[in-house]
Amino acid sequence: MLYINGEFCKAKSNQTFDVINPATGEIVESVAKGGAEDAQAAIDAAQAALQPWSRLTAKERYAYLTRTAGILRSRTETIAELITREMGKPLAEARGEIALAIDYLDWYAEEGKRIYGDTIPASAPNKRIFVLRQPVGVVGAITPWNFPIAMITRKLAPALAAGCTIILKAASATPLAAIEVFKALHEAGVPKGVANLVNGSASEVVGTLMASPVVRKITFTGSTEVGKELVRQSADTMKKVSMELGGHAPLLVFEDADLEKAAEGAIASKFRNAGQTCVCTNRIYVQKSVAESFANIMAEKVKKLVIGNGLNDGVHIGPLIDQAAVAKAQEHIDDAVAKGATILIGGSKLTEGELANGCFFAPTVLLNATHEMKISYEETFGPVAPIFTFETEEEAIRYANDTEYGLASYIYTKDGSRMFRVAEALEYGIVGINDSLPTVAQAPFGGIKESGVGREGGKYGIEDYLEYKFLSLQLDL
Repeated sequence: MLYINGEFCKAKSNQTFDVINPATGEIVESVAKGGAEDAQAAIDAAQAALQPWSRLTAKERYAYLTRTAGILRSRTETIAELITREMGKPLAEARGEIALAIDYLDWYAEEGKRIYGDTIPASAPNKRIFVLRQPVGVVGAITPWNFPIAMITRKLAPALAAGCTIILKAASATPLAAIEVFKALHEAGVPKGVANLVNGSASEVVGTLMASPVVRKITFTGSTEVGKELVRQSADTMKKVSMELGGHAPLLVFEDADLEKAAEGAIASKFRNAGQTCVCTNRIYVQKSVAESFANIMAEKVKKLVIGNGLNDGVHIGPLIDQAAVAKAQEHIDDAVAKGATILIGGSKLTEGELANGCFFAPTVLLNATHEMKISYEETFGPVAPIFTFETEEEAIRYANDTEYGLASYIYTKDGSRMFRVAEALEYGIVGINDSLPTVAQAPFGGIKESGVGREGGKYGIEDYLEYKFLSLQLDL
């Protein structure tokens, strides 16, 4: 289903596409495949709804968002199972993602009440200067498949709280969670046209959003390559853009670190969502004096991970999203081994028993990784953890920063001074210090360099949905 101007509907073309369960290869559901006509209808609806929605009080918009959050909260189990079926992550991770999605709705419902302006001292006695904050306008949002509900509310919640209206294009691999969000918005009574969902052809839907002068902002989460192209297209209509793009996160383990906790952190970061997150660890740098000990500890912990259908109890790692993802993980491993890496554990696709029809790949740890290997500079997006070594703190920082990406990074150390020295030196938007899962609704999420522009989360995340308006008033004195 699409959701346009307050109604669930078919695509104008009557076309559909199948959603495939990556654990079984089975069709989960068929979904309406929207195109350019549907996208334009959504833009028209969002434009018509913009003025009345933006004129509501922050408290009124708060009520809609909190009602939506409550509806999603009451359906956590149903939606979690749907997420697991359409993209594979274990149920526990799906529940955690839904909780984060709800947090974004709750946070921005409140944050909308704190959109403040300013009074500025004038340069003449008969003038008064004011600054207003107003919504940017109609927003186009494009979200990825790896977090099919949290990435939606992380964009939708601040947009609606700021007084914007929105058109969402969800990932074609995972549209079902998006439909559930819009069901909740509908039942919460959100006015017609305020929030619209157009799944389907990326070229047609996104192309229409990008070409429209009515759409004043684009917010995108996805690959750096696609993000750059969207930025280029945005120039034609001078849209405001927020881009949360690719990453290649380093995790630095210093010799004074608690190696047990460091290994647990590396596993949580690397293998969560089967390694399919933009902030997951891509390169593990371990100080040489403890590298062997760390690798052995990590290998023992990885052996205990259970791989399987995320609907089953006790599963830690589900499937990759598709066979192309499996092939990429294998390509990176083969390249690394050819260039001198050693497979400590894992290293291949899993095809036995109930895994036969799915996209399963064994969690893998590689030793003796070097910077000539593809895995050191290409984003794997799979459950492969290469271990590099370093001698000094300066060397570790140099290695960590030697990438065009700058999204997330991690440090494990007990030295308080080192925590700050290294964190300040790392060229990343996020630094987890003895913390491999730092993402929360109240903090800014985003990167520097080619990992994007703008921030999502916290008081910072609403900024990109607002414009400044300067008022200068001359008085008769």
